[in-house]
Amino acid sequence: MRDARDEALARRWRRWLGRARYLAEEAYSAPYRGAIARARRDEDDLFMLLVFSELMGMPNPVGYYTLELQPLLMERFHDWHQRMGMERSPLDDFRCC
Repeated sequence: MRDARDEALARRWRRWLGRARYLAEEAYSAPYRGAIARARRDEDDLFMLLVFSELMGMPNPVGYYTLELQPLLMERFHDWHQRMGMERSPLDDFRCC
């Protein structure tokens, strides 16, 4: 009988500690979410520039490896070039707008 009560108490404590841990993580990471999102977006923008740089006339030292990524990133290309401040597609042969 005592073991069942001890296990129930232990479960309640684990559940409470799990909730407390979640709240502490949320309280700690909330102020940094915007900065983390901006840093991730900047990294994604740099990666897109690297992948599409040869199409824009810039030499790409890893062009052989990034060539197969272009079809996968074409869906995000329109959002990227508008976020970079280009109204129209910077690629002569590719129109997305």
